Amino acid sequence: MRFPAPAPGLVVRYAFLWKEDHDQGRYEAAKDRPCAIILAANVRETADIQVVVVPITHSAPAVDEEATSLEMPPAVARTLGLDAGRHWVRVTQLNRFIWPGYDLRPRPDVPERVDYGFIPQTFFERIRSAILAENKRTKISFIPRDS
Repeated sequence: MRFPAPAPGLVVRYAFLWKEDHDQGRYEAAKDRPCAIILAANVRETADIQVVVVPITHSAPAVDEEATSLEMPPAVARTLGLDAGRHWVRVTQLNRFIWPGYDLRPRPDVPERVDYGFIPQTFFERIRSAILAENKRTKISFIPRDS
């Protein structure tokens, strides 16, 4: 399988590990899901690229998560080829890994691809701003997925 170049805004299928699962000592994700790349940066003195992703989920946020979740506009979900359900981006849940990483997964509908395409710049900026705001309020931790 050929992997696309990682870039902010690209949505990929990924075995995302939630913070709660990581805190309980789990190493494997329970489910593969679409995730948006929010950062792709070269690692100093190597050819590696470190990527940070946020999950996209069907689960509506709990009352205490509403401020840290963004609902994806239905038109964006359609453009990406996601199903017709509602989708939320959880801006406090971040995984980081070296690209391409062992947790990228083929799309169920197009098995030769791991990507869905790019989130429009305006929605990407909303995600990015929400992450930065939340990080100022309470330090966000990244779940490392390299080992």
